[in-house]
Amino acid sequence: MAQDKFESTQWSVVLAAGNQQTVVSRKALATLCETYWPALYAYIRRRGYPVEDAQDLTQEFFTRFLEHISLQNVSPEKGLFRSYLLASVKHFLANE
Repeated sequence: MAQDKFESTQWSVVLAAGNQQTVVSRKALATLCETYWPALYAYIRRRGYPVEDAQDLTQEFFTRFLEHISLQNVSPEKGLFRSYLLASVKHFLANE
């Protein structure tokens, strides 16, 4: 799959990442960041940000995302994980 496309959601990883801070949840969070970084970076670039700014913004988004770990309320029944991420990054960019 192209790097600017969202990967299919592996809900087992998302749900593991939303659990309490454990070794498994930290590994799952790392997997989510690695999986979705390219697509979110491409999204930010398409919004017109230069390469370095887009890299910094993507990194800052994930830093804040990990600080707040707001995955405990996500589930397959509530919608697509990529929609949740896009809404989160849009909100982040609006506040920057």
